[in-house]
Amino acid sequence: MKTTRREFIGSVSAAAVIAQPGTASPAAAAEDPLGVRGDFPVVEESVYLNCAYIAPSPLPVVDAVRAFLEQKTRIPLSLGAMVEETGVVRRKLARLVGAGEHEIALLFTTTEGENILARALDLGPGDNVVIDDLHFQSTYVLYQQLAETRGVEIRVVPSRGGAIAVEAFAEHIDERTRVVSVTWVSNQNGYCHDLKALADLVHARGTYLYADAVQGLGMLDLDVKEAGIDFFTAGTYKWLLAGHGVAPFYVREELLDLVPPDRFGHLHVAESLGDYRFRLHDDARKYEYASLTFESIYGLGAALDYLLRIGVKNIERHTVGLAHRLHEGLTAQGHAVWTPPGNRSSIVTFEHGQDVEMVQRAVDEAGITLSYRDEGTKIRASPALFNNAAEIDALLDVTGAWA
Repeated sequence: MKTTRREFIGSVSAAAVIAQPGTASPAAAAEDPLGVRGDFPVVEESVYLNCAYIAPSPLPVVDAVRAFLEQKTRIPLSLGAMVEETGVVRRKLARLVGAGEHEIALLFTTTEGENILARALDLGPGDNVVIDDLHFQSTYVLYQQLAETRGVEIRVVPSRGGAIAVEAFAEHIDERTRVVSVTWVSNQNGYCHDLKALADLVHARGTYLYADAVQGLGMLDLDVKEAGIDFFTAGTYKWLLAGHGVAPFYVREELLDLVPPDRFGHLHVAESLGDYRFRLHDDARKYEYASLTFESIYGLGAALDYLLRIGVKNIERHTVGLAHRLHEGLTAQGHAVWTPPGNRSSIVTFEHGQDVEMVQRAVDEAGITLSYRDEGTKIRASPALFNNAAEIDALLDVTGAWA
């Protein structure tokens, strides 16, 4: 007999009551492996498998933003205090990814970082950029414009079976390739590139590797020095568990001079020299030209504290394990899974092969939240740190009826 969403919530809530802090039973540990569900009210509302779209924030992040806004209703924080907090957040980000503080800037969106890089490269006729067919839409839009206005050639590496081998990039790279751009973890099917192997190939060919990291940062462990990537940008409203309007931008130290700022403003000032002259920042702060979305900065600071406390390696182990459980279950049911088996991410995309309206109705009735792709013919599920095996099985109960 199938368990309804209401019964499921009741059973897991009861387990949480039975297992007191410090004396967690095996059942409670299975229900909340990372000990975080109490920080995510969404678990009482839905089987939420949609963090690849927008992730719910844990309560400490909401509390930090609320405290910032409440302060603003009384005596607003000074700009100096908010800029100082920005520096604190920058150091936390550097710790998270193994970078130097001077290599991290805070932009507004993921797309902004790749636009800054493309402008810096001054691409023109005869130059080419290498991307792949699992990238996010913004990258295609950016380079399409450069192709139409500046004669840049776009080379798209095709995927095979939802994956792209590093060797597939090799035949597309030549002496006029200015940058290879990939989405570290594809928003389409969760395919995770081997950044280290790709960086080695790209550098051996004399060019640069840019990674859109929005679908990986916070879900997967990353050390930028070990990976060898040159640049990345990532939004913070997905796996970093924070809000909108902030995007970490990493530029490898040796390449900071290659990438000048593309606009200028008051936050560039490192020192006033008098007579309306200024010395500007020459590290990654040179990309932060104006006042940021500071409430989001404070929320991001709390989110980074949360992730660093839980440990991204622990989050990766848990969430990727849930994705593998889902992948195996869907495969056993006969569904066409677009995500490669054994993939290193917590995103799984599959074709359901049924009437779209019926599928959406069944998912809604089961109290499950996920994404529909390609006019509803594909489903993308993305378990997070607060999900558990029982919730994966709840989805498999639904998909099993379609097999």
